[in-house]
Amino acid sequence: MTSKISVIGAGNVGAEAARMVLQKGLADVALVDVVKGLPQGKALDLMQAGPIVGYNTKIVGSNDFSAVKDSQIIIVTAGLARNPGMSRDDLLQKNASITKSVCDNIKKYAPDSIVITVTNPLDTMAYLTYKTLGFPANRVLGMAPLLDLARMAAFITMELNCPVTEVKAMVLGTHGDLMVPVPSQTTVSNKLISQLLPKEKIDAIVERTRTGGAEIVALLKTGSAYYAPAASAAYMAEAILKDTKEVIPSSVLAEGQYGLSDLYVGLPAKLGKNGVEEIVEINLTAEEKAALAKSAEAIKASNSKLR
Repeated sequence: MTSKISVIGAGNVGAEAARMVLQKGLADVALVDVVKGLPQGKALDLMQAGPIVGYNTKIVGSNDFSAVKDSQIIIVTAGLARNPGMSRDDLLQKNASITKSVCDNIKKYAPDSIVITVTNPLDTMAYLTYKTLGFPANRVLGMAPLLDLARMAAFITMELNCPVTEVKAMVLGTHGDLMVPVPSQTTVSNKLISQLLPKEKIDAIVERTRTGGAEIVALLKTGSAYYAPAASAAYMAEAILKDTKEVIPSSVLAEGQYGLSDLYVGLPAKLGKNGVEEIVEINLTAEEKAALAKSAEAIKASNSKLR
């Protein structure tokens, strides 16, 4: 039986995530959006790319949420994107309303699915998704820490001119200005980054990682990043569908790990067929632990604004 992944939201991130799922040959895709014609048009375009690129997976576009029925995984990208001058928190109330509506439909049509949320502000929307769906916590997770890790790895690669495959970065905490890049757990060819770059260079990479999304928003002027966010969501879906057990930083429900509880926050998580199969505790410096606690407080403050 062919696997099925649904993508809710046919904007830039959603359409690109759908394309990556198809091109990887992971699953057939249902692309759902409330805008008439948008998911149908993009789905048709992606189907027509198949004979050229060589994928046999299929996609349908729909304005009807019943299209997500029988999905193993649902990637939620629905929501407003940031424009220049907007913080992720500026999006909170509008995207919370959209997220609640999406969750009601997921409960109705795909009650056994695993849900990966991409909508900002990410950690708060993941928490709201968990609360609204009522699914077990292992079946609800957020995408962002993998995206932040990828940005950090890219900046290291640009600085050292090394193969990106040799970089193993780590980012925890919130998907926002208080995210926690973790130099003590970041290596290049199995060497700690501190052995390869001076502290001021590492500090600059950490800061650029924290503002990586805003940097792209400022450059684009009329939108936000979508290639790397989509790649992150598709990669997580692949780990779950293929049961790889890979440890991938994800926004997950903390239940005592790292001294945190009752919030979704970026932590290393082993992903497999059951979704989040384990939250992995890694060694952090005292400074990194303090930064993670501060990051968690920012998420709780955001969560408290939910209505």
